[in-house]
Amino acid sequence: MGVRKRLRAEQIKEAKKSLAFAKLNNCPTSPRKMRLVADLVRGEDVEKALAILKFSQKEASRRLEKLVVSAIANWQSKNEDADIEAANLFVQEIKVDSGSMLKRLRPAPQGRAHRIRKRSNHVTVVIGAKNNTQS
Repeated sequence: MGVRKRLRAEQIKEAKKSLAFAKLNNCPTSPRKMRLVADLVRGEDVEKALAILKFSQKEASRRLEKLVVSAIANWQSKNEDADIEAANLFVQEIKVDSGSMLKRLRPAPQGRAHRIRKRSNHVTVVIGAKNNTQS
């Protein structure tokens, strides 16, 4: 590896050090319901996001709360010497994509059948640290 390539790789590694992510695949909730909860915490501080998720009545908020806690733990394992409170962590990005769909048949009138689609989703949470370099 050349010098420029190595220096660029080190710059990218340092930039990614302030980011951590967690993924939840094949969550058996429809993406539309999960997006309602994800929109509540997008861009919020981590403490506020966890409080919102904890007191939300939605069933999807329980799964999303565990995912945010996992992302915080991933950030902490990357930055072992840093303090969570001093880093000002926030939910930088949260994506909800549709996952696989289970197709079932439900009886309908006059001998027909209707297809029921049981949807699932994939959620990706990215936690970032706000750099407070004020002098």
